[in-house]
Amino acid sequence: MNAHEIDYKIIGDDLQCVEIELDPNETVIAEAGGMMMMDNSIEMNTIFGDGSKNDSGIMNKLFSAGKRVLTGESLFMTTYTQTGIGKAKVVFASPYPGKVIPMDLSEMNGKIICQKDAFLCAAKGVQVGIEFQKRLGVGFFGGEGFIMQKLEGDGMSFLHAGGTIIRKTLKAGETLVVDTGCLVAFTQTVDYNIRLQRGVKNTLFGGEGLFLATLQGPGDVWIQSLPFSRLADRIYAHSPKMGGSRKGEGSILGGLGDLLDGR
Repeated sequence: MNAHEIDYKIIGDDLQCVEIELDPNETVIAEAGGMMMMDNSIEMNTIFGDGSKNDSGIMNKLFSAGKRVLTGESLFMTTYTQTGIGKAKVVFASPYPGKVIPMDLSEMNGKIICQKDAFLCAAKGVQVGIEFQKRLGVGFFGGEGFIMQKLEGDGMSFLHAGGTIIRKTLKAGETLVVDTGCLVAFTQTVDYNIRLQRGVKNTLFGGEGLFLATLQGPGDVWIQSLPFSRLADRIYAHSPKMGGSRKGEGSILGGLGDLLDGR
C-alpha cells in the first residue's frame, strides 16, 4: 500500500466523530480545525497540500494549495503523526450534525468523487484533489458547480454529511434522481448529470428547485438526508432577528408571545 494503514472507530450516533489509532510513524491528514482531541505523543504539523508523494516540490505544493482554494477549502491541511512508542489515538469531529462515512479507496478502484466540503480526514498517501465537471449543465446548475472534490489512493478516507446517510448501489443503466444538495459522493463509474424539473407547477411550487441530479450506474452513490445548507436556511428563516417568530415553534401566542418576551 502507498497510503498508511490506519485503524479507526466511529463514535456516536447523530453527532459522530472518528477515532484514528496510529502506530509509530503513521500519519493521518485532516482539514484544518477538524481535530477534537489527541494523545500527547502525536505531533501536529500544518502543511500545504495533502502530503502525498505527488505533492512534493514547492511548485506542486503551491499548485495543490491553489486547487484547494477553488474547492472553498483552507490553503492548509494538518498532519498528525505518532512520534512515540506504541499506539496513539486522535479524534476528528464533524462540524455539523450528521454521520462520518468511512471509505476504503482500495475497494473503490482507487477513487471517489464527493461534494466540496465532505472530506474530513484520511490516511497519509491519499491524494485530495479537484474533479472538474465537463458538462455545462452540471457546472452551472448542479449545485456543486464545475468543481467537486476527488480522493485518490489506496487508503482509508472519511467523509462527513448531514442527517442519515443512504448508500445506493446502482446496476448498469439504472438511474437515480436526487436533490442536488443531498448528493454526498459517488464512485467514478457513475455518470453524473442534471435535468430540469418537469412540469411548471413542480418547478414553481414543488420546493425542490429548478434542477435535479441524475446518477446512472453502475456504481455506488451516497445520499444525505439533511444537507447543511438546508439546515442553515431553516435556522435563518426562524431566527427572530431575521424576521422569524414563535409560530415556527408551534406557539399559539404567535406575535403576542414575541411582544410579551420583549421582542
